[in-house]
Amino acid sequence: MRLSDTAHFNSDNLFPFFIVVSTTVNWVPIMGVYKRSKMQIKYSLTESYRILQLPAEGNKSAAQVKDAYLRLAKLYHPDSGTPTADAELFAKVEEAYRAVLTHQRKTKQSCQGKTTEEEETRQATLAHRHYLSYEGVGSGTLFQRENQYRQIRVNRAAEKVLDYRQREHERAAAAEGELVERDVRQRSHKIKITQAVERLVEDLIQESMARGDFRNLSGAGKPLTKFEDNPYADPMTHNLNRILTDNGYQPPWVVTQRDIREAIAHIRKKLLVSRARLGDPMTPIEQSQWKQLCEFVQEELVKLNKMVDSYNLIVPLLTMQMVHFSLSREMDRAVKGARQHKVDQQREVEKYRERQKEKNGKLGK
Repeated sequence: MRLSDTAHFNSDNLFPFFIVVSTTVNWVPIMGVYKRSKMQIKYSLTESYRILQLPAEGNKSAAQVKDAYLRLAKLYHPDSGTPTADAELFAKVEEAYRAVLTHQRKTKQSCQGKTTEEEETRQATLAHRHYLSYEGVGSGTLFQRENQYRQIRVNRAAEKVLDYRQREHERAAAAEGELVERDVRQRSHKIKITQAVERLVEDLIQESMARGDFRNLSGAGKPLTKFEDNPYADPMTHNLNRILTDNGYQPPWVVTQRDIREAIAHIRKKLLVSRARLGDPMTPIEQSQWKQLCEFVQEELVKLNKMVDSYNLIVPLLTMQMVHFSLSREMDRAVKGARQHKVDQQREVEKYRERQKEKNGKLGK
């Protein structure tokens, strides 16, 4: 038998340490490879299952059939070295294994034939749909149509961005228009209220005049005196302010400013008089008295600074705002003023003595 008569190698023929090739029923080693003659041994499917020691009932998977084949091959293979090694039985096992695999392959192909046709049809349909994509836009090859469709999508996106920006501008303009309209309505409402108040005041004035309430006023029947203090001021506003001032009305910031000035003047006078009464330099007792007075003044300055904060919030001009008062500055002011106060007191005493001498001299004459 020549080597050219051997069959092609198949993965199903592989066995550990051996390559199985189709040979005669009696296995003959050729260069470490067993081959069999071209004589085929035919078995029925039931006989094949019996040889593989598998039950004929039920569907066996390819893995189960292969496990049975490997188990029997280990027993009957001529080169396995086991007491059960038999080349003829191994040939029968191989032939039965091939028969069962062939039957399973044909059964599987018949079951999957219809499915394969459906898949081929679907793939053909998908491939055909390739040419129906891109919304039917463009012409030319597939890649040209893809580029054209991509450019169209970019243009659509740009148009949507422009539309969105235009809507935002319109919405902002509408909102601004609503604000303007609301401001106009508010101004109109204020004007209506002002006009209603003016009409009410005019009606009250006319009723008072009809009752004769204005007959005893000084300057009745004479024109109002015009003030030349500020020629740029509205005469009506100027007259209203004058009337309010004459009746004792004062703005809150004016009242607060007056209170602050009176309070700081009182504190400074108290510090000045107290420091002038103490000696220079002061004794320990005088220092203790001065310290107690400074602590009391500190509390008064804290209250006064809170009043300054309130004043700064309501004053109409920034240049009229005040700074906080400091105890150290007031103490220095009191010390310097006490020296001058002592000098003034001495001068007054001297003047008083001179006057007394003059009076005594006149009385002596």
